[in-house]
Amino acid sequence: MNQMVYGIEELNEAADWLISQAKGYHIWCFYGEMGSGKTTLINALAKRMGVADDISSPTFSLVNEYQAPLNKIFHFDFYRIKDISEAYDMGYEDYFYSGALCWIEWPEKIESLLEGESYLQIHIKLSENKRLLEVGMM
Repeated sequence: MNQMVYGIEELNEAADWLISQAKGYHIWCFYGEMGSGKTTLINALAKRMGVADDISSPTFSLVNEYQAPLNKIFHFDFYRIKDISEAYDMGYEDYFYSGALCWIEWPEKIESLLEGESYLQIHIKLSENKRLLEVGMM
């Protein structure tokens, strides 16, 4: 896994570094404890990719859609789902196989849907006032 340590003042640099690591992956899975900074990092990523809209966690809607100059981005938050059937009911396949970027918070909740898929695994770990960002490919 490739890694980077960053503080909040280096958030844009962390976003740029992560974008450079993505190399063609359209599904990005964000792992980390509650409050680790997943949504904050996603906000920075979206801004660096040219999204003009306000970015917020789709905790209750499950998915938000953003338009960047070069592509569409779907931002998922599966924290509140109680059963994998909720992902099926929302039509996750339409999003995942659209070719658009799919950023997924709490991918642990839909692990079986990711089996056999190629995706970027992004782990964010808190360390005092810094974060450790680890990236691997699946």
